[in-house]
Amino acid sequence: EDRRWPEGTRYISQLRLTLEFTPRGFLARRLGRNHLHLDIVDYPGEWLLDLPLMHMTYAQWSAATVEASRFLPRLALAAPWHQHLASLDATAIADEAVAIRAAELFTTYLARCRADDVSLSALPPGRFLMPGDFAGSPLLAFAPLDIAADATIAPGSLAALMERRYRAYVARIVKPFFFSQFARLDRQIVLVDVLAPLNAGATAVGDLGQALAQVLACFRQGGNSPLSRLLGRRIDRVLFAATKADLLHHESHDRLEAILDLLLAEAAGRAEQAGAIVATIALSTIRATREAKVRQKGAELDCIAGVPEKNEMIAGTRFDGETEAAIFPGDLPKEPRLALDGSLEGHLKFVRFRPPPREGEAFPHIRLDRALDFLLGDRLS
Repeated sequence: EDRRWPEGTRYISQLRLTLEFTPRGFLARRLGRNHLHLDIVDYPGEWLLDLPLMHMTYAQWSAATVEASRFLPRLALAAPWHQHLASLDATAIADEAVAIRAAELFTTYLARCRADDVSLSALPPGRFLMPGDFAGSPLLAFAPLDIAADATIAPGSLAALMERRYRAYVARIVKPFFFSQFARLDRQIVLVDVLAPLNAGATAVGDLGQALAQVLACFRQGGNSPLSRLLGRRIDRVLFAATKADLLHHESHDRLEAILDLLLAEAAGRAEQAGAIVATIALSTIRATREAKVRQKGAELDCIAGVPEKNEMIAGTRFDGETEAAIFPGDLPKEPRLALDGSLEGHLKFVRFRPPPREGEAFPHIRLDRALDFLLGDRLS
């Protein structure tokens, strides 16, 4: 049986479900409140990275992006783009071919930063990595220039061309996405792959925290009221779900949540002050593994068992995609700050597993019921 995971989300997709239920409250039953319309909106997570751009000028974004690229691990990945960047004169006459080439090299740099062995997260513009309907559009034909955050941009220059494209990107892509989606949402679940950055190291974990803080700051947060419905809905509950919890033994699930809590601490505090409820959860919507005990060198290890994806590797062993294996991925630390100081380097290894065979009407999961209760429970009470 050829069991494969579906491709990641590339476009916006929507689904409306109508839930019919019997309310417990006497008043709710008398008023006939026995159904809930649930609009589910899915979109590539990369697009969330664009929300902070609404509050940045082109010069500010350029300066911040170029500065970040001068530190490891980005520096080693940026060499071809940096070489081209050094040859550009921001004050030169605008040249379409130069802008296109710069955008190509910059996009390649972003893709390298996202690769599994690096797993960086703060990589806007998100459409450069996941363009959706804008693949090949001139709106994506811009890139940062090595200019100051407060630079004065001369009309007709290369910088002016880049700035014009950047402004168009924000005005025609980022803002419509934000206002069309978030203005009508009151509950948000953000799926966060914490394990990939943990695999890659402390720098990747810190970068994830930075990206999450920037995104959370852009949500329209706070309690909903009849007035807020007239002015635009606000998100009153945000659930950050650390995905792929099935790649860890359950003993580490609380620790995974603690790491995510740490990354979100400051931004979540601001959201809660605005009246929103923010929570974290270790989640797996489809559980691809089961837990197992393995004795090694006299010690009993808490392992996970399943069929690793073809060509996944651990400890020099390459898996064929057919054979079941029990794997010890490592233990997450009791102290979440250790995920940020480099002390976990080489102690963790998470591999991808094939989907499980279907047994019964539904796939096994981890805490999907708790996630739904947090997001919908009060609406069904």
